[in-house]
Amino acid sequence: MTSKKLTRNILIGMFLGAIFGLILHPFSNTDWLDTYMTNGILQLIGSIFITLMKMLVVPLVLVSIVCGASNVSEPKSLGRIGGKTIIIYIITTAIAVTLAISISLLFKIGSGANISTENLSFTVAAPQSFMQTILSLFTANPVDSLAQGHMLQIIVFALLLGIAINFAGESGQRIKNWFDDLNDVILSLVSIIIMLTPYGVFALIAKLVITTELNKFVYVLGYFLTVLLVLVIHLFITNGILIAVFARLNPATFFKKMLPVQLFAFSTASSNATLPVTLKTAEKSIGIDNKVAGFTIPLGATINMDGTAIMQGVATVFIAHVYNIELSLFSYLIVIITATLSSIGTAGVPGIGLITLTLVLTQVGLPIEGIALIIGIDRILDMVRTAVNVTGDVSVTTVVAKTEKQLDESIYNS
Repeated sequence: MTSKKLTRNILIGMFLGAIFGLILHPFSNTDWLDTYMTNGILQLIGSIFITLMKMLVVPLVLVSIVCGASNVSEPKSLGRIGGKTIIIYIITTAIAVTLAISISLLFKIGSGANISTENLSFTVAAPQSFMQTILSLFTANPVDSLAQGHMLQIIVFALLLGIAINFAGESGQRIKNWFDDLNDVILSLVSIIIMLTPYGVFALIAKLVITTELNKFVYVLGYFLTVLLVLVIHLFITNGILIAVFARLNPATFFKKMLPVQLFAFSTASSNATLPVTLKTAEKSIGIDNKVAGFTIPLGATINMDGTAIMQGVATVFIAHVYNIELSLFSYLIVIITATLSSIGTAGVPGIGLITLTLVLTQVGLPIEGIALIIGIDRILDMVRTAVNVTGDVSVTTVVAKTEKQLDESIYNS
């Protein structure tokens, strides 16, 4: 299926799913709809689709990073690529959360609200220390890390294995050829499963519309619109500057070619599930060599969560205003640092942003119960911020590839 047909079919699937959901929404509280449709047919189709996409993640990350690392003729360049990528990822995430806080304070979102959260509770995830975060990068049992899907550990192991292949002479070359063949097979499997996207999108969107309580949008409309505004600004302005100024390419071409990836990310709300599509688009449509894309994009799906950081920044200001708690400038600085660091190692799966938000709120002494105010609409925003996340992954990768002369501009401009 061509990129244009995939985009068209995803849009059709989303539209038909929304219409179907709106038709059935008035009956959302009926047992037959809940049993046979919402948690029946739609749940089954959506779950199978997401499961198939997640099935690809671990083998794709492992093989693509091993191939990317082993294809680098000079190990020094791998360290240079990794250093550039991580620094830019951290900077763009910090910019994202700073934008979120600044615009939220400007609009004073949540001020004067009187929404009771009495009798509501939320389970707080135990925060990790900086030392624990560093130690969690390494594994004593790579097989267990693969089985458990610990993405940071898989990335580090795959990176080390790829470097070792580079140094292993003829034996390494034989292993490298095997991984290259395996990578081609996995990408073929990706293409097969991607053809199912419109059907999965239809089921996911339909269920979302049926189960969403529309009146919740009234109470948090300011929060919703602010998050959406900052996401759009970061999506087009920040990434546009990266492409135009630092990569010296036409941003319009970049965003046009990223549309299928953005739609896929929007429908699945999962950076990990979108990873196969992101990687294929970066290499085949943008023109980024696998030496760069095979390393930086899986890394970005794990540590580059600009959209999530934006949500956390806006949510912090909103919850503070709702509870009439005044935060100091230092507190907002803590939010920026915490939101940036908490994105490292955050799983690229739907809804994970609310879990990491508890860590941010705890750091500045805000009530965790405030999360109950935004849970109702987070799914929709999660879909948008995932599209922002994957766009950031590819824009940073494009900049790094251009500076490393690993970008085929004839493919980019085609």
